Amino acid sequence: MPQNEETASRPKLSLLKLTTLNVYWYGLSFLWNTIHPLVLPTILLNFVPETSKNTYLGLLTFLGLILAMLVQPIAGARSDQFRSRWGRRRPFIAFGTLLDGIVLIGIAYSRSVTGIFVGYIALQISSNIAHGPMQGLIPDQVPDRQKGLASGIKNFMDVFGLITASVLAGKLLTPDNSDPLPIFRVVIGVLLITALITILTTHEESTVSEKNKTKEPFSLKQVFAVDFKTNRAFGNLILSRFIFLLGVYGIQTFAQYYIIDVLAVENALKATGEMMTAIALALVFCALISGWLTDKIGPVKLMNLAMVTTALGGLSLIFVHDMQTLTILAGVIGGGMGFYLTTNWTLAVRMAPPDQAGKFMGLTNIATAGASAVGRLEGPMIDLANGITPGMFYGYKFMFLFCFICSLVSLIVFNVFLAKEKKSPKDCDVVVPQ
Repeated sequence: MPQNEETASRPKLSLLKLTTLNVYWYGLSFLWNTIHPLVLPTILLNFVPETSKNTYLGLLTFLGLILAMLVQPIAGARSDQFRSRWGRRRPFIAFGTLLDGIVLIGIAYSRSVTGIFVGYIALQISSNIAHGPMQGLIPDQVPDRQKGLASGIKNFMDVFGLITASVLAGKLLTPDNSDPLPIFRVVIGVLLITALITILTTHEESTVSEKNKTKEPFSLKQVFAVDFKTNRAFGNLILSRFIFLLGVYGIQTFAQYYIIDVLAVENALKATGEMMTAIALALVFCALISGWLTDKIGPVKLMNLAMVTTALGGLSLIFVHDMQTLTILAGVIGGGMGFYLTTNWTLAVRMAPPDQAGKFMGLTNIATAGASAVGRLEGPMIDLANGITPGMFYGYKFMFLFCFICSLVSLIVFNVFLAKEKKSPKDCDVVVPQ
């Protein structure tokens, strides 16, 4: 398909403009990389049995992420049709961020598993009200020739949030003091500041004048309705992304418990933060390089490199016996993720129809949140496998092997599609819907 004339003819944006457009991704990343790998596992230990901690963490986050799978594309599609003097996306970003602050305070004062559960579910809803429409900003604002760079900056913000969350949470939370209120105050501040920067520096045309135009009524059925015959490339991309992230997210979720049980590190929270920092630094470097390279040579070769690198990293983790080796291999996986997330996101941005960008980019969350949700179900299997032969921790070995398998299957799925299309990698970047 030829490139869409409207997106191709947009004026080139400055580096500063691309950065402020994406800075709210830092806030969202800081939020969830504080909650999932660090705060939630720590505060749950105050309320759940030691032998069932992986099960409780897995099932809780599974239910929340199922909600995210639904809320994010709905909010994105709703923003496609939203009419206001402030544009389509920014009102949702503002509303969702304000709700986040209220919910986080509620979680901080929870004193039971039920309170944490209710707060976590509410946070998934409020955050994804902002997240879905936010995904429409790059397709809305950025010309085609800069979408690779914009995606690289977006992923840099994601990883920068991961780094700072790992460092700060490790300082503000300790095994002796697991009160989340101090770190949540920081999270709320980061969310508000980054949301304001993106909202105030992003120009969206008023859509009030479009109220009288004929448009289809908003329908939940239409939110999830995609003609995969016409958008076959997009459907394959979602499937490949789901499989790849399914293997990676399990490691991120249960890493702290692995460090406690297998490596017996004294301050597991701090060690987990250091491991996440190693992942993030490698991810930042590779994400920025791949953003530039994607615009030059196309994303397909880089995606293949990413999947192979992550597969080898996951397989090697099976044989780890010390924290230093774990940190090094975590960096290898981080590098693979950096290449993958930028190139995959660039393809998704190029494939999204301009008039349905919020909907289509929201649907990528079926892969992202869906993989994250299903990955949480590894928790009960890890506890079960660990209990078969106490002290051998076969559950964690399975977790690493699963990452290896998922990366290879994702590689196969993606390349089988390319072979069916009978296009060269470079051509594929052009013929997919823009």
